[in-house]
Amino acid sequence: MPRPAEDTRLPTMSDVAQLAGVSHQTVSRVLSGHPNVREVTRAGVQKAIDELGYRRNSTARALATRRTRTLGVVAADTTLFGPASTVAGLAESARAEGYMVSTVSGRALSRHSLTEALEHLGEWGVEGAVVITPQREAAAALFELRHPFPVVTVEGGHDLEIPSVSVDQHLGARLVTDHLLGCGHRTVWHVAGPQDWLEAAARMAGWRAALHEAGADVPPPLIGDWSPLSGYRAGQELAGRVGRRVAGGSDLTAVFAANDQMALGIMRAFREAGVRIPVDVAVAAFDDIPEAEFFAPPLTTVRQDFAAVGRASIRLLLDRIEGGDRDRDRTAVPHHVIEPQLIVRGSTTTPVV
Repeated sequence: MPRPAEDTRLPTMSDVAQLAGVSHQTVSRVLSGHPNVREVTRAGVQKAIDELGYRRNSTARALATRRTRTLGVVAADTTLFGPASTVAGLAESARAEGYMVSTVSGRALSRHSLTEALEHLGEWGVEGAVVITPQREAAAALFELRHPFPVVTVEGGHDLEIPSVSVDQHLGARLVTDHLLGCGHRTVWHVAGPQDWLEAAARMAGWRAALHEAGADVPPPLIGDWSPLSGYRAGQELAGRVGRRVAGGSDLTAVFAANDQMALGIMRAFREAGVRIPVDVAVAAFDDIPEAEFFAPPLTTVRQDFAAVGRASIRLLLDRIEGGDRDRDRTAVPHHVIEPQLIVRGSTTTPVV
């Protein structure tokens, strides 16, 4: 005789009710955590759920509650350490709060791409979104757009009237510059990131402020693009200046790179030119990528707590969602700032005089 076909139908709430000997409404109360259910009944329903392997239909739940438990993330340049780490921190924090994340990423954020991203997320039914806005134009464009749901920005450190979470880039640059000055260096040279990035501008401002406060000379900054190659080219130029210093020229004994990847390029250029780190020139940077402690020598750098950024951003967004984003008082728009940490390693020391 032919074998009967296997029942591949997924168990339903009615199946749970039948097995537990209760009504459909009682199962619904148990699933929603309703307090007016006897413990013995609740235990029986849970036993039936476990036996059947029942899983609540998320689509049906969303239709009933108008809650999708999904948040959006909009990002660009996710090949870079900062944006990629921010996205990871957001996703982990959202999961901890019981939410899924839908991410839209691209090469750059403009008014047009932001509009498309927000519309796409709206079609997916997200309840709110975190938009990573490291560039001035992205933050300004987002501010001008109408948001179909609550929005929080992260990473840029702008002063626009949009809820935001950021790391104090200015403070981080001051910490590393003050550290190098405290090691006895007369001044600190700077290889900056692209100036359309809010973070790069803030790091340069912090570096300059620390030098001014110490009464030190402010050398002309070199501008890179976050890549090791741009750091390498800057390092070649700086290595030439070190050579002139040895011959009695300029005072170059310390360099602060705006990120660790550029520092990697600088350090290679120095090695090729015979410039010893940190004996001839100390090198420090920003980000504390996982490889930084394995550079030769290990890199002094500023650590950003991306897990804390994720937690603060998701919590701020959920506050806006749960409050209906009702606080429209522009003087009360929240801006949370997280302090960075200086990690001192072997690439910095007191200069040889």
